[in-house]
Amino acid sequence: MNVKPFISLCFVNIWLGAAAMAQGFAGLGGDAEGFALPQRGYVFDFPNDHGSHPEFRIEWWYLTANLRDADGVAYGLQWTLFRSALEPVERPGWDSPQLWLAHAAVTTPTDHHVAERRARGGIGQAGVKAAPFEAWIDDWHMRGPTLDKLALRASGTDFSYRMQLEAKGPLVLHGDGGYSQKSASGRASYYYSQPFFDIAGTLTLPQGDIAVTGHAWMDREWASQPLGASQVSWDWFSMAFDGGDRLMGFTLRDTEGGEYTAATWIDTEGGATAFADGAFRAEPLATSTVAGRQIPTLWRAQLPEKGVDVTVEALNPDAWMATSIPYWEGPVTIRGSHAGRGYLEMTGH
Repeated sequence: MNVKPFISLCFVNIWLGAAAMAQGFAGLGGDAEGFALPQRGYVFDFPNDHGSHPEFRIEWWYLTANLRDADGVAYGLQWTLFRSALEPVERPGWDSPQLWLAHAAVTTPTDHHVAERRARGGIGQAGVKAAPFEAWIDDWHMRGPTLDKLALRASGTDFSYRMQLEAKGPLVLHGDGGYSQKSASGRASYYYSQPFFDIAGTLTLPQGDIAVTGHAWMDREWASQPLGASQVSWDWFSMAFDGGDRLMGFTLRDTEGGEYTAATWIDTEGGATAFADGAFRAEPLATSTVAGRQIPTLWRAQLPEKGVDVTVEALNPDAWMATSIPYWEGPVTIRGSHAGRGYLEMTGH
């Protein structure tokens, strides 16, 4: 038996368990001594910034998609690759301090399919390259000549998908030119999105192959200590309105019952307007019993300065990510002052 893969897998399992119990959700409020911290005024360098930043403690490449088949049935899709560092360097081989974790999911109106992969850096099992772009873990991948044109695939025990994506608009920087503040004390991340993907391909589910089309949203974020020590959970919304505008908004909750919010309004041409704490509001209207918890699956979301007052309803209330660090993630339908579809992620409920 080759003990190195076994030791590495055990190490990753230990790290995941410790992260779940650390400060904030998944340790995102934990200590970042020795790691780089985001600085206001950073000038993004593309395509290089599509790649990994090992000097920062945490990073992710996060894609969600709203899909329909030929009969109009709605589906959701998720593909996410997370990087977490034990040290702010990269080294080849089994001595690499970079850890990788990936989630894939497909949500239907009645079912939710989830898979998870884990890897150690430095051995080629997982990683990200900026140009040509490639993000991978085992045989899951997101790759293309540039970030604007990608092939996507993932699989689990009861599902798989193969997709093609093409960006129809520009990248969007959140917050202050991509410096996204997450707390009143100034904790922050670097954060940009590509919210303008067209997507098409095939879902393979227990009932067979299903051809689908739709739109996708990719988030890119990296930091070392993005949450305050008392911040324990969040609710994140991405909304694609029928008129072509888009909205990202999140609420971060702390142990004292306080909230910190931020939002980005994205017009049809990709122009971004950032909104600081308090401008975006999200209020749960109803809950569902999911995995033994009461999860808000119907919300009222408001951004008064843009006339937004909508209800946000889960396509499938049971979209629970029963992964190493569990959370809720699924497609939503938007009605009210604006109509459309989007995605909702909730942690800490």
